[in-house]
Order: sequence, then C-alpha cells, then structure tokens
Amino acid sequence: MSETNPETNAETNPDNSTEQKRRGWRGTAPFILTGLSGGHAVFHWFSQSFFVMLPEVVATFGLSGLQVGAIAATREMVSGIIALPGGVVTDMLRRHWGSVLASCMALFGVGWLLMGIAPVYPMLLLGMAVVAMAASMWHLPATAALSRRFVHRRGSALSLHGVGGNVGDVLGPALTGVLLLSLSWRGILSIYAAVPLFLAFVVFWAFRDLGRSDSQDVRSAGFKEQMSSTRHSFKEHPRLWGIMAVAGLRGMANVAFLPFLALYLGLDEELGLGNASLGLHIALLVGVGVVATPVTGYISDRVGRKLVLIPGMLGLCILTALLVPFGEGIGLIVILALLGTFLFSDQPILTAAALDVVGEKVAASTLGVFSFSRFVLAAASPLIAGKLFDAQGIEATFFYISGIYLLGTVVLLLVPLAGPRVSLNEGQHRH
Repeated sequence: MSETNPETNAETNPDNSTEQKRRGWRGTAPFILTGLSGGHAVFHWFSQSFFVMLPEVVATFGLSGLQVGAIAATREMVSGIIALPGGVVTDMLRRHWGSVLASCMALFGVGWLLMGIAPVYPMLLLGMAVVAMAASMWHLPATAALSRRFVHRRGSALSLHGVGGNVGDVLGPALTGVLLLSLSWRGILSIYAAVPLFLAFVVFWAFRDLGRSDSQDVRSAGFKEQMSSTRHSFKEHPRLWGIMAVAGLRGMANVAFLPFLALYLGLDEELGLGNASLGLHIALLVGVGVVATPVTGYISDRVGRKLVLIPGMLGLCILTALLVPFGEGIGLIVILALLGTFLFSDQPILTAAALDVVGEKVAASTLGVFSFSRFVLAAASPLIAGKLFDAQGIEATFFYISGIYLLGTVVLLLVPLAGPRVSLNEGQHRH
C-alpha cells in the first residue's frame, strides 16, 4: 500500500504546492512541530500542576489513598474509552484536524473550571474526566500529523513533541508551588481554566489547514472501512501486540507513580515538603526529561528503538525500588534526577516503534488502540496502589510500581521490534 509523504509531495503535485503557498509559514515543518509541541506543553503544564495541588485537594475533601487513586483511575478510564473510537474518527476527519485540536483545547479549559468550582468529590471526578477526554483527543491528530510529516525522523519529531510536554511539566509544578503560597488550589485552577479557552482560538488559526494538503491523495474512509484497515494492520503485524503490551505495562506503572510520589513528598510525616519545595522536586524530575527525551529519540532513530527502551525500563524498575531506602535528602534528589532521564522519554519511542510498522492511513487509529489498551491495563493500577498505600504505606506502593516496570522489561526483551526505518514511505521516497 503506497502512502504519500507531505514533505516531498509539493514537488510532485502542483495542487499541493499551491496549497502550501496559500498556507504560508503556517504550513512549514518548523511551525507545525513548534506549534503542536507548544500546545502539548499547555496540556502537561496544567495536568502536572495538579499533582502539586493534590495534598491541598486531599485536605479539602478529606480523601483516602483509594480516593486519590480513583482520580488517576478516572483519567485513565476516560482516556482509554475516548481513544479507541477517537483514533478511528481522527483518521476519518483528517481535513478537520485543526477544528478537533481547537475543540480539545477549549474542552480542556472547561474541565479545569469544573474542578476549580467543585463543591463535592464526585464533581471533582467529573472535571478530571473532561480534562482526560480533551487531552486524549489532542494527542491523536497531533501525533498522527507529526508522524506523517516527519516520516524519515519520526522518533526525533515525536520526542521533540514530548519535550513540549516536558517543558510544561517542569514550569507548571514550579510555578504552581509558588502560587500556592498566596492562592488556594481553587483560585489557581480558575486562572488556569481561562488560558485554554483563549488558546482555542489561536490553535484554530494556526492549524485550521492541518491535514488538508494531502486530502486529494488519501480518500476519506468510512468508519467500518477504517476499523477494518486497523484490524488488518494488527493481523499483518503481530509485533504490534507486543509493543502494545509494553506500552500498557508502562502506563500501569506511570499512572500510579506520579500521584503517590506527590503524596509521599507532600504528606509524609518525616519528609513533609512544603508546597514550593514539592513543586521544585517534581520540576527536577521532569526537567531532566527535557534534555533526555530528544536525545533518546535521536539515538533510537540511529541505533534502534530496543537498544534505548530496555535500559530505560530497567532503570525505572531499579530507581523506583531505591526510593524506599534512599527516598530523602540528597539520595532523593539524585534518584529523582535519574528517574527523569527515563520516565518521560520511553513513550514517544514506543509510539514511534508502532508507527514504524503501520501505514500512515491508520496512524491515529493505531494510537487509539494503544491508548485503549493502556486503559484496560492501567485503569485499576492507581486503585491498587492506593489500597497498598492505605494498608502498608508508600514503600509497598513503590515496590508494586517497580515490579510492573520489571515485567514490562521482560516483555520488551521478547518483542521483535522493527528497525527505525521500515516504513514503506521512506523506501519509496528515497528512490
């Protein structure tokens, strides 16, 4: 099945060349990569900031560890439910990706507004569900567009997109920790809610033509046809199931790690960091990822995905377990810095590994299946972690997360990943 690459299509298709001239600099690769990465930063800024507010939220509603886990479980569950049909619909609506992205940004603001004004715990969960819905849908067209645009440098492009999220992860917790010195968590969320609502108009202007330049080359498929193509990809490439299992196990560990790390840093009787210090510690964790993510993505494009992923997963396993004996003082700072090297860099590479295999026609659909599988595996994980936290303390939670990373490493060793340049597109465009 031959696919079209927008990077080279302007030279062979005069209609696309005219379209790109009409779009001007909004259609250039640097603008698209920078803009989508910037939007990604906004989503992560607010999402990561919530972990800094979590001790205050727990105090406001008197939450147990299980209820804290339910917040994270709600996010995973909604993300997974939306992702499966969302990926298929995203591929069908390629001409309208700009409108989809703008709608996601606006919905993101609505979700934070609901959480900021929530008088009771169930409404807090509803707001988190709306936030998760918006974030899940944003990633599908954004990742598919980058995969299609940068077919020769997919790992690097997706990792740079991940850096956008990492920048938000760093700045958000640090700023939120400082704001909590003078504002309540509800006041901060009310301010944060207004930003995405404004940015929705900017996103629509910037990306209203995203996905349209190749519309003459790719016929729009119906829902049943798109689902059939996606099923065919998984049947034709069994290795996708292995990659999906690794991504799901990684999701199980990550979705439990961050909220309970925040509780440990903020509420532990011996450690008990203040809000500002808590924000800085989480910012350190993510800040290292800003540097590590593009580096690992670039390396994976050159030497292969597996040679980067296996050391990373094994490192996460060991470092999470080391938080139990060395989780304070200088030991805590060193472990958080080392964790940041691996914690955020593996997801873009796993995504690139899957997209190395499938055609661009089902890129978003495949990402939707991956997100759904993560929901199936990860939705209960924060609840399990919360139960362990309530019954046996943070040590049991950290050992549980470490064990999942170890299992993911074992599965990854058994999965035969393709090389980083297996795409049919790349072979065709090089000749």
